[in-house]
Amino acid sequence: MSVALHWFLPTTGDSRTDLSKGNAVGARKHLDFSGASERTPDVGYIGQIARSAEQLGFDAALTPTSSWCEDAWVLTAALTQVTERLRFLVAFRPGLVSPTLAAQMAATFQRVSGNRLLLNVVTGGDDVEQRRFGDFLTKDERYERAGEYLAVVRAAWAGEPVSFAGRFVEVEDAHVPNPPEQAPGIYLGGSSAPALDVAARYADVYLTWGEPPAQVAEKLVRVRAAAERAGRQLRYGIRLHAIARDTSEEAWAEADRLLAGIDADAIERAQATLRSSQSEGQARMVALHRGRTDALEIYPNLWAGVGLVRGGAGTALVGSHAEVADRIAEYHELGIDEFILSGYPHLEEAYRVGEGVIPELRRRGLLAEAAAARGAGGRGAGAGARAALSGAR
Repeated sequence: MSVALHWFLPTTGDSRTDLSKGNAVGARKHLDFSGASERTPDVGYIGQIARSAEQLGFDAALTPTSSWCEDAWVLTAALTQVTERLRFLVAFRPGLVSPTLAAQMAATFQRVSGNRLLLNVVTGGDDVEQRRFGDFLTKDERYERAGEYLAVVRAAWAGEPVSFAGRFVEVEDAHVPNPPEQAPGIYLGGSSAPALDVAARYADVYLTWGEPPAQVAEKLVRVRAAAERAGRQLRYGIRLHAIARDTSEEAWAEADRLLAGIDADAIERAQATLRSSQSEGQARMVALHRGRTDALEIYPNLWAGVGLVRGGAGTALVGSHAEVADRIAEYHELGIDEFILSGYPHLEEAYRVGEGVIPELRRRGLLAEAAAARGAGGRGAGAGARAALSGAR
């Protein structure tokens, strides 16, 4: 199977210098885009990134979900009107709206966009932030709820009334009056046992953050085993930043520049926040560097510097276009088919990857062109949705 490349839309704003921009660690109490280096995440700028990603050959673009960014559903719905082919991987948190409403929203999005919706399920790794949304469940309870939620959503997409009574989700005769012709692909990440279980039973694509290949391989073994127990097969994706240049020296100089303006106190404050996270995936990111700044290349061309100040995906592929392509090929050999990349700032770095790395992957015969990469959902929900419903627990 070939590689599909996706990009990222920075819906908190963008910057040439701030690695922490766009995540909880670097978020301000009130968003302020008055600084000269800041780019406001309005439809104009985010649309510029989306159109560029589309023209460069990226298949989809991920939008985050949090209390510090623009709403992903609303913004990407607007972006469907200024793009033609690019798909939108919309991150959303199950439980904040009813599963029936989410199924309806997705069906409408598919019709409006021409089947360009993908869904990234985020259960939430921080109780404090979940409570901002009125969600007071524990982490394990959130995963249990996510399983019940996705069972209902998938069944509703099949077009028949759904009644379900679980521990956290209960609906009676839920239905989508006009089901989507193509069910959106469901992406889900997480490193804990509950995360792997929910992904195995309900996701189409399992996502991991960018750890060294040996650690990724170990995780994929566990996910494949869980999927096999559930009688399913998944595809696999990875979330990474990228700093790609004509030469390796130029790329590493850029990585050094991004960290040069961040003092030790700022790094320690960020690390204290990250160490308090309940996310097992976040703990694995922190363990890659342990707050040190003198050993950040944790594998050839894999740099953990982003994770010093940024929550979530904390590693970047750094090197020449050929070296970045080498690492993508190495992850692909493990079974990773989808790569969600990003860079600072996201407009210019989309061109760096699109004009340097994408042609290299194409020359190697690794690249799945966008039109051929659209297999995440499938037409309708079918019997698989009913099986998911009956298997919920």
